[in-house]
Amino acid sequence: MSLQLSVLDQSISTAGRGEDHALRDSLSLAEDCEALGYHRFWVSEHHSLSTIVGTAPEILMAAIAARTQHIRIGSAGVMLPHYSALKVAEQFRVLDALAPGRIDLGVGRAPGADMRTAMMLNPNAAMAAEHFPEQIVDLQTWLAGHRHHGIHAHPRPPTTAADDFSRQPEIWVLGSSDYGARLAAHLGLPYAFAYFFMDGQGAEEAMGLYRQLFRPSPRHPKRQSTLCVWALAADSEEEARHLALSRDRWRIDRQRGVLGPLQRPDDIAARGFTADEMAVVEATRRKALVGTGEQVVQKIQALSAAFGIDEIVINTWAHDPAVRRRSYALIAQALGQAPRSVPADMSHQAAPKSETP
Repeated sequence: MSLQLSVLDQSISTAGRGEDHALRDSLSLAEDCEALGYHRFWVSEHHSLSTIVGTAPEILMAAIAARTQHIRIGSAGVMLPHYSALKVAEQFRVLDALAPGRIDLGVGRAPGADMRTAMMLNPNAAMAAEHFPEQIVDLQTWLAGHRHHGIHAHPRPPTTAADDFSRQPEIWVLGSSDYGARLAAHLGLPYAFAYFFMDGQGAEEAMGLYRQLFRPSPRHPKRQSTLCVWALAADSEEEARHLALSRDRWRIDRQRGVLGPLQRPDDIAARGFTADEMAVVEATRRKALVGTGEQVVQKIQALSAAFGIDEIVINTWAHDPAVRRRSYALIAQALGQAPRSVPADMSHQAAPKSETP
């Protein structure tokens, strides 16, 4: 099975840098990942979180489109119940005009925020999720350029032929439970499971339901699915585990309701963990896709074979932007999709630092 690699970037804030740095770093990371041969570059939507500061994927996608040439660009995703389906359709028709044939529209039902924030985004948030399936059907019609409810979403594609999907953003249903899997299968749409949310918990059930229930559609006569995993590669397994301390610390703090920017791994190592915290870290490490490029690729290939999929989306957190670039390069090299001559440090393209005192 030929395996494709893609990227999910969440614009993570890091200690010692302003939140604006995270957005600029996402832009330059997209350029680097295109050079490394990654198939897609997806960006996420979260609100009122001090760690994940990507709040407007459609704006970030437009900026990425202006700086790349061929990598597919997508949302992972737009939290559809916050918005009017017509407005989202218009935004993604504009994006297709800017990057023809390169746009993915990943949509999710979850709020991507606490309920108070969700109510600020949409006062009817509590009820809006019930209309998620209807919103997707509306999106499909408007994105295809057709008149729907007496309205067109402009700019329309060059052709509205029923069998021409080349200029229609590709809709993906995102999920971390069986709901999204069932809906994607029913509508004949691609499905992405957020494997990294719960270290794979529920993945077998959701992906199995998708395979079992999938109904072919004109655009997708065959099922198409992927896993979004968290992975980090370095030149040695020991170094990779050290660099992963930033996320390890964040996960433990999150369980206590404490959220904030990613911390420096050296600082975390100096402070250490309590015995209880260390037990959590060790349990996490047993499942983690962390190690050398070859070790990480072996684990990715095992997941690909186990789930019968030919694409894996990689999400990587690290305090140092250069570490993320090195990780994506090592994984691409180990899979053979990037030349061995790729520089060890691609951070010359990283956003300039805006250090805070």
